[in-house]
Amino acid sequence: MEPRPRSFYGLAVFFGLFLLFLYGPTLTIGILSFQGPGGGLTFPMQGVSLHWFYDLFQQQAVGDIWGSFRRSFVLGLMVMVVTVVVSVMGGLAFRRRFPGSNILFYLIITSLVIPSILVSLGVGLIFSQSGLPVHWATSGFGSQLTWTLPFGLLIMFAVFNRFDKSYEEAARDLGATPWQTLRHVVIPIIAPSLIGVALFGFTLSYDEFARTLLTAGSYNTLPLEIFGMTTNVTTPVLYALGTLTTLFSLLIIGAFLFITWWSTRRKAKRGSDAGKGLL
Repeated sequence: MEPRPRSFYGLAVFFGLFLLFLYGPTLTIGILSFQGPGGGLTFPMQGVSLHWFYDLFQQQAVGDIWGSFRRSFVLGLMVMVVTVVVSVMGGLAFRRRFPGSNILFYLIITSLVIPSILVSLGVGLIFSQSGLPVHWATSGFGSQLTWTLPFGLLIMFAVFNRFDKSYEEAARDLGATPWQTLRHVVIPIIAPSLIGVALFGFTLSYDEFARTLLTAGSYNTLPLEIFGMTTNVTTPVLYALGTLTTLFSLLIIGAFLFITWWSTRRKAKRGSDAGKGLL
């Protein structure tokens, strides 16, 4: 086995420093959340305990942590469902060129480059000037869709660009209607990508701050609540909240990855069983 060049070790050290820079703040918050009862917001730690996690579930003098968590969770689910449905519909529509398709595409992508705070301000003004309530489930929902939909559509564009149309042609030759072809052929094939779009939609919504800042109305989502707590809470309970929300995000990502693995394995097994049946 040939020895590795010196450049390999240099790049390995650089990559390790990059990972430390990327995840160091999160690890620091996770460590400090295990401070003892007399601990503060900085090092050195004063004991190790679960005191602040226990305190997090008690009545807080400031804020509405669990109410904001429920709002963020519900809003994330709403954004996820709409992002998946609209992304699939948009991906199917863009499989064929139509008048104005290029303009529409660039209009969709433009929302990604506009500063998020301006989008939040614009959506909030539209609702308030129209006499509509500025609320996390209406204006906040619409503002977050301007962030999640372009990502979902870009994924679907890539998926359908590589999609083999012969599967649809075979289904139509066998007498399948367009709806049956979509339901029994197209959707099962692109299912892993749909799970990816759903993950994008939920996670981008769950931790979105700027586009929700001026559109949430009187009730905060979890990112807004955490930001507000930074000016009032001076104990590691804030770190405990950050640790739990990070673990929750990782749990959601893990669940989506498991669903992707399970659906891929199930599809492979069904294909194998079908092949054995033909034999």
